[in-house]
Amino acid sequence: MAPVKVVLAGAQGHGKHHLGILRELAGRGVVELVGICDLRPVEVDFGAPLQSSDLGELIVKTGAEITIVCTPINTHADLAIAALRAGSHVLLEKPPAPNPEEQRRIAEVVAETGLACQVGFQSLGSAAVPALRALIAGGRLGKVRGIGGWGAWHRPSAYFTRAPWAGRRRLNGVDVMDGALTNPFAHAIATALALHDSPIAEIETELYRAHPIESDDTSCVRVRLADGFTITMAATLCAPYVEPPPGKVQRGEAHLVVQGDAGRATLTYTHDRLKVELPDGSVTTTVHDRVGLLENLIGHVRTGAELLVPLASTERFTQVLDAIRLAPEPTPIPERHQVLERDAEGGVAGRLLPGVAELTRRSAAELALYSELDVPWTRVELLVSDRPVAAYELRPDLPATDSPRPYLHAVRTLGGVEVTQARPEDHVHHLGAGVAISDLGGVNFWGGRTYVKDQGPTWLDDHGTQRHVAFTRLDDGGFTEHLDWLGPGGRLVAREERTVTARPLDQGWALDFTFTLTNRTGTPLEINSSATKGRAGAGYGGFFWRAPGTSVNRTTLPGDEQAVHGSTSPWTAMSGTDPEGRDWTLVFAQADGDPWFVRVAEYPGVGQALAWDRPLTVESTLTRRVVTAVLDGRLDAAAAAAVAGDLLR
Repeated sequence: MAPVKVVLAGAQGHGKHHLGILRELAGRGVVELVGICDLRPVEVDFGAPLQSSDLGELIVKTGAEITIVCTPINTHADLAIAALRAGSHVLLEKPPAPNPEEQRRIAEVVAETGLACQVGFQSLGSAAVPALRALIAGGRLGKVRGIGGWGAWHRPSAYFTRAPWAGRRRLNGVDVMDGALTNPFAHAIATALALHDSPIAEIETELYRAHPIESDDTSCVRVRLADGFTITMAATLCAPYVEPPPGKVQRGEAHLVVQGDAGRATLTYTHDRLKVELPDGSVTTTVHDRVGLLENLIGHVRTGAELLVPLASTERFTQVLDAIRLAPEPTPIPERHQVLERDAEGGVAGRLLPGVAELTRRSAAELALYSELDVPWTRVELLVSDRPVAAYELRPDLPATDSPRPYLHAVRTLGGVEVTQARPEDHVHHLGAGVAISDLGGVNFWGGRTYVKDQGPTWLDDHGTQRHVAFTRLDDGGFTEHLDWLGPGGRLVAREERTVTARPLDQGWALDFTFTLTNRTGTPLEINSSATKGRAGAGYGGFFWRAPGTSVNRTTLPGDEQAVHGSTSPWTAMSGTDPEGRDWTLVFAQADGDPWFVRVAEYPGVGQALAWDRPLTVESTLTRRVVTAVLDGRLDAAAAAAVAGDLLR
């Protein structure tokens, strides 16, 4: 049988791996490398391939039967379609496409041409996969509720500069999705999905980055299937480097753990090794053969052999990839949680996360996300003089009626007195310190009931959500965050840039909070409050601080509640005594002239009233800044005024 004519698109990087396979198969007379499509000339030591940067033309000139596409992810769809339309079957490197829409484009042309498209998830060529499927289906492991995957590899800083698309989620406005889960550990997700057949019901993601990159280098995902089965994958590229045995090439291991009530199976898919442990103490380890996906595609083309990884079989994987694409940008991990590897010149050669290998194993064993395993770097905390003074809740799990939003909580004085409260019984939608507006363009971003003119507080289906998008700065002293303000149905109402800084004062510390809202509706955006609709004095909306209702002896400055509520003074203050008898004081300062909304008798809370007695219209942007001094003890009016005078400098 004549050798199959093959064109390789993308011979750099991982393409060199394909060149090695092609060299071996050419030596056996199975293939003939007739063309290489690349932007740069490529030297090869076998055959005499024609080289061109025009893939379709190259296929026509060479008569290639199979094209291997091993190029940046964002080019997969265009090149695969070009190859198919030129009359060539395709071996498409994983992931097949950066989103479901691009994958559908390829699938339509596969159906139109009747040609084959095999996806390069090499692990699915292993006989270990059907062996493990049979083990699960046969009940040998008992009842299995899920599969946990884990992998802990080391990649130096140079790994993320190896190509323009490396470490990027998008490039020039086009999805790239080069993250830990979607590139090096994509095989783990694809293999886990291949072990259990059921539609995807829900996908949860947690993405982090230790390196100064755009994509994730440490992340986890949990996929819940329609039949209740759960798949998790925890991965990191920030584990310590493991020296390979003498004469061996360093190759990371990655594992899938199937835990049943009558046994456990571990598939180390990078080595095709299947280990089965049963309650009687017996342990069986088998290393399975693996069929090369190019050889399988050749068999399909020449003899009709069944494809191991047809494009259609990877649709659920691309659903997971899309959830990662649409997830908030990876959260930076502060350097205090890292160990930096230095090169000879003192530069950062790599970044390690202590204990991360064991963490990924725990995630797999417990089918848990990192944030559920009490990992310090999954928490966003503010420090002052190396002392934690506040936590920040990024993605609270709250009912829609609370208008879910990020907020500061467990805010405390340097003496350890807690001065915020979240979800108190009197107002469960009060969430520590943050931004909340009762009516922004008709959407309730405050939570609870909406005040309706001539009707009063009413439950309406009008609640919005503030969704964390990304941190552009995150360190121990604060952060700059971008958020989307979404109305019912996910309608984008506004975008926010929020800057929060914690800094020391002569006594205590200050929380500097600035937010800028940008109108995204295309028409003037109106801010209303219950007061503008007829409820006198209820002008709340803007920055809001809910203090603990458990505090007693609550007082306000520079006057009582009646005097400060509605005041446009540049500052106001509140004091209280916690259940342990410790006094605290909060001094709030602003320079924008908004009235203060103050409650102290019914419950302790201080905030802005952006729409005190009339609506406020936002044509383009609205910026406000409030600085709060967080102090131990009680201050009199003179001392509070002196503190306030320094806050806005």
